[in-house]
Amino acid sequence: MDTDEIEALIESAIPDAEARVTMPRVHNDEAEDDHYAAVIVSPAFEGETLVQQHQMVYDALDDHMTTDIHAMELSTYTPEAYAEHGDGELDV
Repeated sequence: MDTDEIEALIESAIPDAEARVTMPRVHNDEAEDDHYAAVIVSPAFEGETLVQQHQMVYDALDDHMTTDIHAMELSTYTPEAYAEHGDGELDV
């Protein structure tokens, strides 16, 4: 699964989401290349706990979390929190 596919899954399932997915760890072993990191910004996270925000992302990825994705590092933000604490790389 490539990063664009993961971004599309997240953005289609979470209202008004902007997602950036990367592969932060590069491994020589083919089985180890399914580690990803995602930054997701959405107003849908407003009023949700961090656990609830992450659950929304896991729900968006559905069965891919058990078949195509071994590990996913998540950073989730509301637009306001991203403006204050994010890296500024997403257009939100």
